[in-house]
Amino acid sequence: MSKLRPTIAVVMAMRAEARLVVEAVEAKEVDSPAPMPYRWWVRECDSYRLVIAINGVDDRHGVDLIGTEPAVLCTNAVVAAFSPDVVISAGTAGGWQRSGASVGDLYVGWPHVVRHDRRIDIARLRDYGIGRHAVWEYSEQLAAAIGARCGVVTTGNSLDESPTDRDLIVSLNGEVKEMEAAAVAWVCELSKTPFVAVKTITDLVDHPTPTGDQFLANLASASERLSVAVPAAAEWVARLLTSSGE
Repeated sequence: MSKLRPTIAVVMAMRAEARLVVEAVEAKEVDSPAPMPYRWWVRECDSYRLVIAINGVDDRHGVDLIGTEPAVLCTNAVVAAFSPDVVISAGTAGGWQRSGASVGDLYVGWPHVVRHDRRIDIARLRDYGIGRHAVWEYSEQLAAAIGARCGVVTTGNSLDESPTDRDLIVSLNGEVKEMEAAAVAWVCELSKTPFVAVKTITDLVDHPTPTGDQFLANLASASERLSVAVPAAAEWVARLLTSSGE
């Protein structure tokens, strides 16, 4: 028996990343719970509902609420309000030349997402800190469908890569470095909601050009790629859910 009109939620951190996605699908903004900063858009398609959420803007500093704490708040609220069938953490990220990444590459997280800066060197807490949150079992098929590579997405709250971070990332086989996916995945794990990570590469962590300069130079083109990849991913997920009855 197929599932009727599944809900796909996309959680993003930055306005620049989300704007073109919202425009591409012609989503309409809806009310989100005050006084929290996040903003939500909804597109009611014939076969599924698409929710796009961004973490919002920091009142004091006037910047996008990037990082794990805003991602947890936003994702938890979206899950509570819309009961999505699948949550996609979408956005920009860093990659490594050593892994064969190039600026503009598209990745889908597989087989899990991890944290590289939550280091707790105590038995059992060590693995808790890293997380290894599972991704949706169909993520490899999704990657093939949207022309993406698969790789371990690793999350931390700093843009740079310290030597300590680097050693842990290498040991975890990290290929994509960003600031929200593991936090979104944790909320999905708690709520038993399938989780997917879709990321485009704006910068190469092991390139001599400063990461921040690369990110700013490539943000617009990476956001354009997301504006194609995210709707395509949502369509594919919705078709699979509708046909399989999951």
